[in-house]
Amino acid sequence: MKTVQISLNSIDKVKSFVNDLTKFDDDFDLVSGRYVIDAKSIMGIFSLDLSRPIDLNIHATDNIDEILKVLDRYIVK
Repeated sequence: MKTVQISLNSIDKVKSFVNDLTKFDDDFDLVSGRYVIDAKSIMGIFSLDLSRPIDLNIHATDNIDEILKVLDRYIVK
């Protein structure tokens, strides 16, 4: 598992983020405080506080580099 911080500060960014994640069969969780939601759920994402960065847990082992490349524009550096 790999954890990165992401920023989803607009509706368009959330929609494109979910579309990017659905290309992969792996599991992704967003963690904000004590809440953990499925990162492929648009409704779940909108239940979080999107004004600050959120932790994304990537449950993948073999294609982690490809996933990080696709998600690069959301990752907080």
